[in-house]
Amino acid sequence: MGSPFTNPADVERKTLMILRILHEAGQSVGSRLISRKMLDRGLPSSERAVRYHLKLMDERGLTRLIGKRDGRIITDRGIEEIGRARVRDKVGLANSRIESLAFQTTFKPETGRGLLPVNISLLPEETFPEAVRIMEPVFEAGYTVSRRVAVAGPGQRLAGLLVPEGRVAMATVCSIVVNGVLLKHGIPMDSKFGGILQVRNRHPLRFVELIYYSGSSLDPSEVFIRGKMTSVRSVVAEGEGMLLANFREIPAACLPLMEQQLAGLARAGIDGVLVKGEVSEPVCQTPVEVNRVGIVLIGGLNPVACVEEAELDVDNRAMSAVMEFGDMEPFDQVLKRCRTRTGARKKTARRRAGEGSPGEK
Repeated sequence: MGSPFTNPADVERKTLMILRILHEAGQSVGSRLISRKMLDRGLPSSERAVRYHLKLMDERGLTRLIGKRDGRIITDRGIEEIGRARVRDKVGLANSRIESLAFQTTFKPETGRGLLPVNISLLPEETFPEAVRIMEPVFEAGYTVSRRVAVAGPGQRLAGLLVPEGRVAMATVCSIVVNGVLLKHGIPMDSKFGGILQVRNRHPLRFVELIYYSGSSLDPSEVFIRGKMTSVRSVVAEGEGMLLANFREIPAACLPLMEQQLAGLARAGIDGVLVKGEVSEPVCQTPVEVNRVGIVLIGGLNPVACVEEAELDVDNRAMSAVMEFGDMEPFDQVLKRCRTRTGARKKTARRRAGEGSPGEK
């Protein structure tokens, strides 16, 4: 019987997991924290085993030891290794991530407290106020999971992510919160696919593109945004266009309990359901299995998709992490701060221009 330390397939799998954890952390991490994060992701490994793998990774130049107390950081070669990871290991990664984040969800609608899944978007500091202005109509139109967001500046942390210099990070609530809340009440939700939903006359019509989570190594929303396949701004302004949306199914017997939980989420300011179907009936021209109910959830990255549509730089990390709902704030407050700062900068610029103009006394 082979040792789990020496099984080549097991070593490679855990190596890739450790590299991803180090890459997401953005700083040095110790074996204890790595072990905990691996457990959260469904690949448990003891601290001793993690130290063993890290030693092998040091020898391959994938990681570098900073100090016994400070742990390791990922090297450029390690980042390249993530990109070259085996496709077999990546297939179904999106589905696995959904299940993991749903399990970590502790949000309770009745108290408005607890952890819930978020997407994190990184935007250039200088264009962030403009990006917020572009996102405003989407929040106003309700094409979001929640109006609550969280913002962090350069050098700060947001949901465990260290924000790089010159960037501002913004967290938006992910639709997986619906999975998580239903799961905690014994309702299984089958996550089928993420897609592009066509809207006509302000009503959801049909999915025109889709990527099944079970066969994908990437989050579908990130793919669609990068491919410039959305037209969220058009949906908001004209009622016609393409939105990010996700398709789920639940057993028909769970329908009454699900409606009760969705009502609680709505009262807490989370309304991620766009369309709810009838038992065994198609939803948005998508077939549904017998004795099941189809549900279309709004994509949490729709506001940020508008920023991409406006040709502004944005780096999205969908299904990124979980964070405390109480640490998030209404989008309106972020918008107000951006307007205040923009107004102050314009006022300062006008004053300086007046002070330096010729002909002054």
